[in-house]
Amino acid sequence: MRRYVLALVRALPRYMALGFRRWSAYRMAAAAGAVTNSVFGLIKAAIVMGAVGAAGGSLAGYGPLAGATYAWLAQAFLAPVNVFTWTELAERIRSGDVAIDLARPVDPQLAYLATDLGRAAFQLLPRGGPPLLVGALTTGLALPADARPYLLGLASLVLAVVVSFACRWLLNVTAFWLLDLRGTSTLYLVASNVLCGLIVPVHWFPDWLATVASWTPFPAMLQHPIDIVMGRASDVDAVALLGQQALWAGGLLLVGRLAFAAGARRVVIQGG
Repeated sequence: MRRYVLALVRALPRYMALGFRRWSAYRMAAAAGAVTNSVFGLIKAAIVMGAVGAAGGSLAGYGPLAGATYAWLAQAFLAPVNVFTWTELAERIRSGDVAIDLARPVDPQLAYLATDLGRAAFQLLPRGGPPLLVGALTTGLALPADARPYLLGLASLVLAVVVSFACRWLLNVTAFWLLDLRGTSTLYLVASNVLCGLIVPVHWFPDWLATVASWTPFPAMLQHPIDIVMGRASDVDAVALLGQQALWAGGLLLVGRLAFAAGARRVVIQGG
């Protein structure tokens, strides 16, 4: 057992490095994504500032500049957190290649998680930096001068990546039972995009929709790290949000592990 744990500790940083190197190979794709995120950031910032102006200059505690900052941060965190779908594991289940993953001496879930953290580490600067730079040059950014929100925000962003991965892992594991994931992927995409705060802050939701969102892990992907970085949640509130993210991450990873184990026991390899 001790030998396995030591091997795992040595292997996971390598998986993380491989994830970083894999995504760093697509530099043109990263540049195109940064341009896209910046353009959509301009559109979203204009819409948000217009909505705040129409509401009388303040909406749920957001002024025009705070609203624009929220839009830019959402665009900056979008790629690292990856609130969209991911189907690599589902494809390997359908093809039977998941048998190779099961034969490896490293836990598949932890290996994929480490690789995803490496992906997020690469995408943070080339996909997150340009939207913030464009935001600073166009609308301006309302960000705190204290370093503490950024340190807490970095921890929150790492947890957001883990929560997002755990959700996508669960979605992929359903391929053990569902050969076609287009329906569930579309439903997940709609729910995650709306409830994580990508379109508008969750604080702007009507009470019933905010309650629905609070019972899901989606606000832990974008709303929580943005609240912490902007200083809307400081000290005790920030620690509480980090605790919520940690609970979602741990719970979802555990459920994903149990679901993967159940699926692996009844796997029917198709063409593998």
